[in-house]
Amino acid sequence: MIDLKPACDQMIEVVSGIAKEQLSGPTPCTEYTVGDLIDHVDLVAQGATALARGSELPDTGYSHLEPDWQGTFVHHLQALGEAWEDPAAWEGSGNVPGSDLSNLTWGKITLTELVVHGWDIAIAIGQPFDLPEHTLQACFDHVAVFVPNAPLPDLWGPPVEVPPDAALLVRILAITGRAPYRISYGCQGGSLVSMVMLRGTT
Repeated sequence: MIDLKPACDQMIEVVSGIAKEQLSGPTPCTEYTVGDLIDHVDLVAQGATALARGSELPDTGYSHLEPDWQGTFVHHLQALGEAWEDPAAWEGSGNVPGSDLSNLTWGKITLTELVVHGWDIAIAIGQPFDLPEHTLQACFDHVAVFVPNAPLPDLWGPPVEVPPDAALLVRILAITGRAPYRISYGCQGGSLVSMVMLRGTT
């Protein structure tokens, strides 16, 4: 069991500082604007919360174009952290249509989405991004094994070489196709959650 709250809290801190004019700006995910990534992470948050609670998965995320998108997004992130505090949320498998992955794996995927896309958004809008060591270690332990063997081969961009003693966040970013030491970044335009964690999607 992993505590998702630190990653949720950091995402809340990042999005709370976004100005309206930044929503259309580019991100390290070249196919996503800041607003697009917010919508994507919001869908992840809602889908993962529904999975943890055993309820119906959502069809769409909350649009960043809506008047109170920040308040709604923050509420969804808070609900996500609380839902995965229940040990039962990490048990079972095959609870997502079109996937036989375990809830444990989905929880780790959700953590990765928060960490990696949280950094994507933070770097895009010029905000700091900081997570506790235990959160980064849990994410690294997952991506180091899962990403190279992901069920969808184009899930992330090609890995980037970084020193083996680089900081945990840097190694996470490198494994998931980001170049943390360069101005120009790149990643594939999809994710396992957006492709699978939708009701009726295969």
